[in-house]
Amino acid sequence: MVRRVPLGILSLIAGILMPLAYAPYNIFFIAILCPALLLLIWTNCSPGKAFCYGYLFGLGMFGAGVYWLYISINLFGGVNIIGAILITALLVTFISLYPALVGYIGRRWFKQNDVVFLLIACPSLWVISEWTRSWFLTGFPWLNLGYSQSDSLLSGVAPVLGVYGVSWLTFFIAALLACLYHYRGKQGLTIVFSILLLAISSWSLTLVNWTKPVKNDISVALIQAAIPQELKWRPELREQSLELYMKLSEPYWGNELVIWPETAIPAYNFTVTSFINKLALLTKKSQTTFLSGIPSKELEAKEYYNSVMMLSEGKTSWYHKQHLVPFGEYLPLKPLLGVILNFLKIPMSDFSPGQQESPILLAGNLSIGISICYEDTFGEEVIQALPEATVLVNVSNDAWFGDSLAPHQHLQMARMRALETGRYMLRATNTGISAIINEKGKIIIQSPQFKPSALSARITTFEGSTPYARWGNIPVVLVALLVIFFLLYQTRNRHA
Repeated sequence: MVRRVPLGILSLIAGILMPLAYAPYNIFFIAILCPALLLLIWTNCSPGKAFCYGYLFGLGMFGAGVYWLYISINLFGGVNIIGAILITALLVTFISLYPALVGYIGRRWFKQNDVVFLLIACPSLWVISEWTRSWFLTGFPWLNLGYSQSDSLLSGVAPVLGVYGVSWLTFFIAALLACLYHYRGKQGLTIVFSILLLAISSWSLTLVNWTKPVKNDISVALIQAAIPQELKWRPELREQSLELYMKLSEPYWGNELVIWPETAIPAYNFTVTSFINKLALLTKKSQTTFLSGIPSKELEAKEYYNSVMMLSEGKTSWYHKQHLVPFGEYLPLKPLLGVILNFLKIPMSDFSPGQQESPILLAGNLSIGISICYEDTFGEEVIQALPEATVLVNVSNDAWFGDSLAPHQHLQMARMRALETGRYMLRATNTGISAIINEKGKIIIQSPQFKPSALSARITTFEGSTPYARWGNIPVVLVALLVIFFLLYQTRNRHA
């Protein structure tokens, strides 16, 4: 089959199929089969061809997997449809370079032995490429291979090595499958046994309780008003929006924790002081800790923040979002690009990043690890709240992406954060998907999309640390880098 169909077409098709491995489809084994096919295509080809085949794979994967970016840019960013598609296409063409470089570097430097290339070099190069993509130019960690395994046996590795550890294991099994294509007999049986052993070992890790419950459960409520994004910021509809949130919340005052989504209060804090005072009295009377997203600004300061406000025991606390979305919440290279965007009449938010030492809000005995929207896609940032935080909270606004794959993919990433940390993740969103996720990454209850709803449950808070919470991404990335440097050293000595 590989020889009959042009390899470029096979690479593109394999990439296009990759998003089926992620939510909402969750056909997780596709994330093993498609990379295995790509590895077979890379075997015995030149570095230049490996680059092209990897690039086509990336175009298919990211083109089909993050196409939804144009919805936000077009409908809510003020850019016409052609411009929105062009900007999205430019991003896809850029991030497709990552799998292309894996193929090129692998064939350029590690071509002397197929086993070394497939089983040692490529899994390490792939993990390094994902990790680099998560921070270069502020980072875009979407569709990391490990997220596809949130419901598979391989998810047991997440509390130990995080999502990049799961990515490495997934790609390694794909490499074993590629080897199985070349080897038969006893070698083939050894490969099959190795795959089964890895899967069983990972599954056995799911039985380990890395963290332990705090004694008392708490009652929580997540409020989703489902206000359309195009109506959310209209001043004449603000009162109506706040009334809807109050109506949905009414049965739950008295719960230990009530959460409204990102920018649920669609006005700067100093313009709605009377409403905030009303909430403060209500929460104090009902002994409820209340969290809500709200844009904020101190009157004397020049900075604006995308914030979470907490009202508890008559006190007000704040968390300001630290990892802002480029071109959505702030403008990188403002002196240069600001002129261009002004010329094109493209509206831009201009928030400042928060400066907190750790993303924690304290309410009595409750310690809450906070993240706002995009921040929960970075595991190394979420664990900054640990081990102090006993529960994780994420407030989001996926209304920007309409009825697309994005809200489902984002929820899957939030589930990985719960798995990595051994904590409940409470995810309140404007239009869905809101969810209560347990410490094993399983969804206890979730909301329908685009419908007003409230989720309520009793949850367990946890203490202690998983290995990932202690060490973060350092072990996986360090080992991957050491493997590559060692192989390069060996290659250099062989040539000498």
